[in-house]
Amino acid sequence: MSDLWQGIDKVKYEGPHKGLNSRLAFQYYNPEEEILGKKMKDWLRFSVAYWHTFDQRLVDPFGDGTAVRPYDKYTDPMDNALAKVDYAFEFYDKLGVDYFCFHDRDLAPEGDTLRETNQNLDKVIDKIVEYQKTTGMKVLWNTSNLFTNPRFLAGAGTAPSAKIYAYACAQLKHSLEVGKRVGAENYVFWGGREGYESLWNTEMKREQSHIAKFFHMAKDYANEIGFDAQMLLEPKPKEPTTHQYDFDAATTLNFMKEYGLDKDFKLNLEGNHANLAGHTYQHEIRVAREAGMLGSLDANQGDKLIGWDIDEFPSNLYEATAAMYEVVEAGQIGPRGGLNFDSKPRRTSWKPEDLFYSHIVGMDTFAAGLRVAAALKEDGYLDKVLKDRYASWDEGLGKSIEEGKEDFKSIEPTVLDTPQSELRAATQSDHLEQVKDTINHFMIETLAK
Repeated sequence: MSDLWQGIDKVKYEGPHKGLNSRLAFQYYNPEEEILGKKMKDWLRFSVAYWHTFDQRLVDPFGDGTAVRPYDKYTDPMDNALAKVDYAFEFYDKLGVDYFCFHDRDLAPEGDTLRETNQNLDKVIDKIVEYQKTTGMKVLWNTSNLFTNPRFLAGAGTAPSAKIYAYACAQLKHSLEVGKRVGAENYVFWGGREGYESLWNTEMKREQSHIAKFFHMAKDYANEIGFDAQMLLEPKPKEPTTHQYDFDAATTLNFMKEYGLDKDFKLNLEGNHANLAGHTYQHEIRVAREAGMLGSLDANQGDKLIGWDIDEFPSNLYEATAAMYEVVEAGQIGPRGGLNFDSKPRRTSWKPEDLFYSHIVGMDTFAAGLRVAAALKEDGYLDKVLKDRYASWDEGLGKSIEEGKEDFKSIEPTVLDTPQSELRAATQSDHLEQVKDTINHFMIETLAK
């Protein structure tokens, strides 16, 4: 490849920098290093998001884009789209990642008809497939953009217009065909506008049944064409709609079970979406993990002082450690999942090299989180905390209740005449502050090695 990203060499692992200052190198992400019997690159399976990395102009609700990109010199939309593929694959190579993700509309401009749009997309896909043959680059997941164009102003799979619903079906059909062509390991559905602005003009149950049918038809067609991708639903509570039907992991799991989607679909979870739902990222991953429905992860974070989805690159070591502890407990990020950087640099970080710096901080943050999570797991500290806290359920009455050998009538005599002082003595201090302090020590000591 030519040096399209001029002045940027391949990013390598150097270990913790003596001077502490960040530079274009990894301090914690060593892809070939084994952690708990598996290479770091296999634990994390990092992916670059095409839309944020190559298309995002760093706009926000109050300002125009600031980004300067080396392919801006191509002004014709198709020329730009095709040139962008060259820059993208050199970026993947220099960053050292094995995966990328994309929406259909990230790659090529729309035409006047869906047929013309599909033709534009196929030209870009032809070029991507050729690059895949020579580089081995893989697609973690692809998806269909069913929210940006004004035709989807009231939703796609939940649109009140049957014509718009039909258009979404046809667009999705081609997107699934594209997924097969590029060998996507997963396929994600994010319902950007699948919700409501007001209940006064919404038939909520009808809309939910429509989108459930939409998902079933997608899976049926994927089966028909031999596209063996793991189907994923991505929860988000609100924004841009007042309420989205896939509010959080628990709500989405209930929806999946109600409509018979739970056998074929799992969850793709995002950190910033978890925060908007009033949860931590760890909470959402835990819900999915314990339900056996963890599919893949989008890596980003929000600003706790800003109440909207800012898609900031993750840099919070504590949150990354909590997320990776759940992954370590699960043994993997879903059957085919990975960590996709659904993230963009800040509007003030507008230079091309900022795309590299931002991915480095995200990759190092999750690599550091994996290191700490592995140390906690190997030590067994948290396992002991849980064993001690729930010890009364492992023997005697507690064990008998869990085994289904008790009912209200048999339980009552065991506590009916128990003095309050004895009941109070049955409670224990969780020493929660000590637990958190110990986790801090694990972080400091593990990352200092």
